[in-house]
Amino acid sequence: MADVLQPQFVEIGIAGERYAFPIEDIREIIKIQQITEIPNSKPYLLGVFNLRGTVAPVVSLRKRFGLPEIPFTPSSRIVIVSDKEALVGLVVDQVHQVISFPDIQPPPEKTGGREKRYVVGIGKNGSELVGLLKLERILYDDTNYG
Repeated sequence: MADVLQPQFVEIGIAGERYAFPIEDIREIIKIQQITEIPNSKPYLLGVFNLRGTVAPVVSLRKRFGLPEIPFTPSSRIVIVSDKEALVGLVVDQVHQVISFPDIQPPPEKTGGREKRYVVGIGKNGSELVGLLKLERILYDDTNYG
């Protein structure tokens, strides 16, 4: 019964690391679709795709985190999130599971890397640590990291 009261998250994989979004941020998860590039767009924007008749932007979380792109694999997915009134796709390497964390702690202060900006907590499940992501920061934070 206690698990019902704990917030649930969708756990994803990016470059061998585990991250998670609150489940209420996720609209659906789909296989990779054909993506049309948009010239002169933000570096992390892969382009747009057709989501049942609606044109939706697609963001690469690898690029957003400053990681190199890799070819899509059979495990690659587009996680559809709601950006106010529009839908946005986030490309991830894989989707693992829906999970609750019995222990959530703030991220350590002395961590580096671009992805730290997007991690608002660390979920602990046994010995496994999962970075908890803040959707608004991923979609809107264009702070320049030198």
